[in-house]
Amino acid sequence: MEIGELLGSGRSADVYAIGGGRVLRRYRVAMDARREAAVMAYVAGHGYPVPEVYLGESTATDLVMSRLHGPTLLRALIDGETSPEEAGDVLARLLRRLHEIPAKDSADPADRVLHLDLHPDNVLSTPDGPVVIDWCNTREGPPGLDCGMSAVILAQVAADADSGFAPEALAVLRALLAGLGAAMDFGAGLDQARARRGADRALSAREIALLGDAVTLIRSLRPQK
Repeated sequence: MEIGELLGSGRSADVYAIGGGRVLRRYRVAMDARREAAVMAYVAGHGYPVPEVYLGESTATDLVMSRLHGPTLLRALIDGETSPEEAGDVLARLLRRLHEIPAKDSADPADRVLHLDLHPDNVLSTPDGPVVIDWCNTREGPPGLDCGMSAVILAQVAADADSGFAPEALAVLRALLAGLGAAMDFGAGLDQARARRGADRALSAREIALLGDAVTLIRSLRPQK
């Protein structure tokens, strides 16, 4: 496999072009990419929009996928190509659609496949529609946890007075919650999301400190009965 141009880098992995319309996502940390690849192939089999994965070429550290073209939803927001309201609605529809898929391994009929990191920078706006990337955090469990994670990630930005993107993040969050409706769990699901987010070692001290304000903000946006 000949590794070509570096296309992007995240907190835990780098993405390279490798030719043949494919990319290589190579982890810099100890993670088994084969589990991630198996989940992506599973949800793809249910019609969910993810990059095609090449299971035979993926290893413990390398994930080989089809190369997609288009900006991230975050980039589209920054460039004014997508409104915050549209972005929040896209996230809500992607979450609800994902949670229609039965769990791959869990015996609990209430469990679903969870992404647990679904935010605007992990959605590609392709000519064929939005595609969800970066499944390294995927697990199975209650859908409310997944919805809560997306809300918390957005609310951390919205609650940050020093962020120049706070007003847009708040608008995306409002649209996300409106689109989720009853699927959003403002109780245990949100509490679990806060705890999981707080245990993420990749977060900065600043991001951890914003969690309390983020959860308070989310609950303040709960529709009144």
